[in-house]
Amino acid sequence: MCIIFFFYQKRYKKKFAVQYVRSSFESRNISSDHPSSTTTDPEMGSKYFGVHLFTYTELEEATNNFDSHKELGDGGFGTVYYGELRDGRAVAVKRLYENNCKRVEQFMNEVVILTRLRHPHLVSLYGSTSRHSRELVLVYEYVANGTVADHLHGERAKPGALPWPTRLNIAIETASALTYLHASAIIHRDVKTNNILLDDNFCVKVADFGLSRLFPTDVTHVSTAPQGTPGYVDPEYHECYQLTEKSDVFSFGVVLIELISSMPAVDITRHRHEINLSNMAVNKIQNQTLHELVDKTLGFESDSKVKRTITAVAELAFQCLQHVKESRPSMAELLEELNDIREKEYIKHKTGEVDISADDAALLKTHSQSLSPDSALTWIGSSTTSIRST
Repeated sequence: MCIIFFFYQKRYKKKFAVQYVRSSFESRNISSDHPSSTTTDPEMGSKYFGVHLFTYTELEEATNNFDSHKELGDGGFGTVYYGELRDGRAVAVKRLYENNCKRVEQFMNEVVILTRLRHPHLVSLYGSTSRHSRELVLVYEYVANGTVADHLHGERAKPGALPWPTRLNIAIETASALTYLHASAIIHRDVKTNNILLDDNFCVKVADFGLSRLFPTDVTHVSTAPQGTPGYVDPEYHECYQLTEKSDVFSFGVVLIELISSMPAVDITRHRHEINLSNMAVNKIQNQTLHELVDKTLGFESDSKVKRTITAVAELAFQCLQHVKESRPSMAELLEELNDIREKEYIKHKTGEVDISADDAALLKTHSQSLSPDSALTWIGSSTTSIRST
């Protein structure tokens, strides 16, 4: 009888935990966006929260029983495998590590968020297993060309293989996706180059919404324990436990610096003051030594257009990396500025306008060596204005 009671109690607690997670999402009025999402037992229906339900057996078959040779990557919440569905579609299958209350919440969080979003630079969710399945599995479109991190400083990195115009496009498309998320009252909370996927044409697909938060429209911030990836976490969020859209902006600033430098966000082999790429970037920009940060293969010293546009993007990154969130621009402002930087160079090329890069390149060399981050922000704002008016 004791054994029977033990198993009954364990089963009841697990069922209660899942119900609690489900009710927490429904309290955010998610169910109103998907009125048919909870009509029946998910295991018996074809959809849940608006997404197709796969059986665990189907996904075992698609991935050859989750063959280790089909692994695409390993993250903080699960392993991603390449798979082929019965209908011939290539998919990325994310198998969460554990089926507990926390993992169920992350699983449902990603399902709920991705079913309400449609954007060309966000990864598409094809479906999932039921939350009652013996393992929690998410099925996405397969994005064939790896991550931005792979191409900058990972296994696909090759000198000159990712030229600056391509990197600028990656920045713009990522900014476009994040601007859309923020307009949809969603904070990604884990923006990093490992979560920015690239297709065969190097077009961006932002992925991994397990940590994302639906942001209430009637508050200025959400108080929550800091989560994210070291090197990308907003320092003010880390100190004050206040998550805002500007937390994504800080992380995006780190991504911009990675695109400029081809260096990882954290590297313990660097000098202790430069382990965090954000600290290194701020110091070099303040000391007018941006050239020491830029990837030598981008042509910063030999191509005036590259030098001018990298300088302008570095200015934007500096604004993103400000310690105080009020000093950072919004994602919408960043998207506008990045588009202006690219458009300005396109117009110069088409019209044959006289090169004035000497003036622009001097922006990072004509200011005092003792600038503080706040005073540096002042000259960066004025230089950005000059860029837009030229």
